[in-house]
Amino acid sequence: MAGLMSRAAMVIKAKFSKLLDRAEDPGETLDYSYERQLQLLQNVKRGVADVVTAKKRLQLQADKLEQSLVKLDTQARQALAAGREDLARAALERKAAAQAQLQDLDVQLQALEQQQQKLVASERQLSAKVEAFRTQKETIKAQYSAAEAQVRIGEAATGIGEQMADTGLAIQRAKDKTEAMTARAGAIDELVESGALEDFTSDQTQLDRELAQISSQSQVDSELEKMKAELGAGETQKELES
Repeated sequence: MAGLMSRAAMVIKAKFSKLLDRAEDPGETLDYSYERQLQLLQNVKRGVADVVTAKKRLQLQADKLEQSLVKLDTQARQALAAGREDLARAALERKAAAQAQLQDLDVQLQALEQQQQKLVASERQLSAKVEAFRTQKETIKAQYSAAEAQVRIGEAATGIGEQMADTGLAIQRAKDKTEAMTARAGAIDELVESGALEDFTSDQTQLDRELAQISSQSQVDSELEKMKAELGAGETQKELES
């Protein structure tokens, strides 16, 4: 039972695949693949834009921290000059914390820069591949269209197409019917002349036709004898003259 079900499933898949192959348009398939590649390319470009945006934000924070470092250093010097060592120490502690944050930001900026470079390189490679695929796609579509047109023209010219095949069969049937009708008409004429078939459309009977035939034959015989006599008289005249 399992083997029978497996065979049935295989047959169904094969027929379904055949139907899909008939319905599939290579041009539409290639266009769809090209659109999918364009979507992937757009996703990579958006990724590059997101990385650049994040890097810009971190850079702004780093700039603010650098400005804060300069300010805290100035405040610490001013406090120490005023004899306020406690304020100077507090300013230096805040400066140290800002320096730590700035170092973390520098690490993140370097990581984002490397990621950006990788994405830009990937975007360039993918863009080149998409453009190459587009060129190949258009070439294949043009070749397929030309081949399809050639097949249609060939089928129309040689009568391979379904419509031309039906037309050819109709012509052959018409020829066969015409030949059959011609043969039937000839047979009827022959039967009527031989007397085997009476012509009801004529007012002559069979006896009339036979008498007419005898009369015609007698007339032919009479004319033949007359010609012989004339020819014989001519030969005699020639002999006398000689």
